[in-house]
Amino acid sequence: MPSASTGASTSVVASSAAVTPTEVVPVDTRLTPGGPGYRRMSFALFLAGVATFALLYSTQALLPLISGDFGVTASTASWTVSAATGALALFVLPLSALSERFGRRTLMTASLAVAVTVGLLVPFAPSVGWLVALRAVQGAALAGLPASATAYLAEEVRPKALITAIGLFVAGNSVGGMSGRVITGWVAQEWGWRVAVGTIGVIAVGCAVAFRLLLPAPKHFKAGSLRPAVLVRTVRSHLANPLLRRLYAIGALFMTVFGAVYTVIGYRLTDAPFSLPQGLIGSIFLVYLVGTVSASTAGKLVGRLGRRGALYLAGATTTAGLLVSLADSLPLVLLGLVLITAGFFAGHAVASSSVSHTAKEGRAQASALYQSAYYLGSSAGGTLGAVAYHSGGWAGTVALGLLAVVGVVGITVLGSHAARTRRQLVAVQH
Repeated sequence: MPSASTGASTSVVASSAAVTPTEVVPVDTRLTPGGPGYRRMSFALFLAGVATFALLYSTQALLPLISGDFGVTASTASWTVSAATGALALFVLPLSALSERFGRRTLMTASLAVAVTVGLLVPFAPSVGWLVALRAVQGAALAGLPASATAYLAEEVRPKALITAIGLFVAGNSVGGMSGRVITGWVAQEWGWRVAVGTIGVIAVGCAVAFRLLLPAPKHFKAGSLRPAVLVRTVRSHLANPLLRRLYAIGALFMTVFGAVYTVIGYRLTDAPFSLPQGLIGSIFLVYLVGTVSASTAGKLVGRLGRRGALYLAGATTTAGLLVSLADSLPLVLLGLVLITAGFFAGHAVASSSVSHTAKEGRAQASALYQSAYYLGSSAGGTLGAVAYHSGGWAGTVALGLLAVVGVVGITVLGSHAARTRRQLVAVQH
């Protein structure tokens, strides 16, 4: 009978459907903590971070000596730092576009090669003008590192491990910044600033070679287009994203504080009532170790407090450090630097990893825009911090830093308000 035949047919189809294999889910081959290649990748990018910050800020602890050697003011000498960070900010976006076409590892290798070569020439600068020019070239070369590194991690590491992986890269930055300043301080005390920056150049060569040997070949990179129209469209889409705009501003403001404080601190500790020798001033930068810890634990901080809660805590810690540093007591100044460093590196790790997490396409450009804002903040902080110091002493530099932290908190409050408004709209719609 037709009805029986139809029922049997339906039963067979249902049975067949029940045993038909489902679509195979692809295996996630991206790196994860404890998995093969993760440690090599982490150490390689850690070394890249060390080389980047050691080279980028190699003259910062030596500014009083450079001022004396060339007979220039603190604001003029500060350009040996600001020129490098400013050039990095300008070139990070175009170099990130090259990384979309030629690959992250290729561009990072080329950038480090040029930067360390220039680093070996810096000690021979015959004038402050030449020194600033060489530092600008070095900063432009280093622009290939930050955005490409975060884009590499976003592509090669599983999402749950991304904040931790980027935190380790940022931790490498802090170690590079610390070791570069400590080493140059003690070397310069014995042999002068030229031998000191040359020593950093040699160390960076070793880091660059080890980086290239250790970094695993990318498995998830897909070459993009170099057409200007594509780049402009990608950048425009990132700048149209309110969350990304807020993160860029937060990165710039945090770095304004950091750049101002560490550009000027050498002059403050050289002057009365401290009058410290160059070697001890360089050793002050050992507080960067605090930044290494705070950056590498940023993932846990976000897990407990959320992104905005972590940013509030970073801002509060930085503020406390600025206020404590006003005291004319060396232990309190050191405590202030510890708090400023911890707050800065935590805020930077949270903001930079949030950019990589938010951007679903054009991650290199998203990271490049963050890095551009970040290093423009460093350049502005170094220059404005020196001007503020000349105008109002250390209190003037602290006032500049507090103003920047107020900006961070205000932007984070706007983000909280925007998130609350979105939740209310979703609730009304449902």
